[in-house]
Amino acid sequence: MKKITVLLVDDHTVVRQGLRALLNQEEDIEVVGEAQNGREAVQMAAKTSPEIVIMDIVMPLLNGMEGTRQVLKVVPTAKVLVLSSYSDDDYVQQTTEMGASGYLIKQTAANDLVLAIRELHKGNAYFSPSIAKRLNDRYRQAFTDGAPLKRKVELTSRESETLQLIAEGMPNKQIAGELGISIKTVEKHRQQVMNKLNIHDVAGLTRYAISKGVVERAVPALM
Repeated sequence: MKKITVLLVDDHTVVRQGLRALLNQEEDIEVVGEAQNGREAVQMAAKTSPEIVIMDIVMPLLNGMEGTRQVLKVVPTAKVLVLSSYSDDDYVQQTTEMGASGYLIKQTAANDLVLAIRELHKGNAYFSPSIAKRLNDRYRQAFTDGAPLKRKVELTSRESETLQLIAEGMPNKQIAGELGISIKTVEKHRQQVMNKLNIHDVAGLTRYAISKGVVERAVPALM
């Protein structure tokens, strides 16, 4: 039997160990790799070409929302299943806009994870029941009201990466080294982010990043 290949992405080792132990009990599922942030996920996906990527959202260096977008660029055939402690509509909408095919809440994942993996492998979407109900209610209400659903500000991959690293307190020189680009290019991305968001100070960018789940909490700025 050909097994469903899975890549685990979470910044907590104990979570990855628990997921691996759970999935190892299934005869039709094989864990082919692990990553502790979005950037590692992109690298591991390129190496292992997993069919399913289980993706946390809030992680250092590159969060799961942007990680989802970049993984799917590297392995377009992969299906991303978000596994998060956060169930807010904003998180669900942003990750699905980035290409995720499913969204599970960690607190109930033990019951739904294996089923979700198999459903995504078949080409279906899968959401935790509470999220699925909210999505249905939300779209039904939008259709009834005739009002379009509010869309988020569109940042490019580089702009999203730059925003996260700014919010994590990195100075421009360190961001340039982390992303492998020049300081001048970092400054350009930074200005574009500020213009798109209409936020023109680091504290404001950090508050925005926290509110959108790009980072988990404020980190003292080094600039």
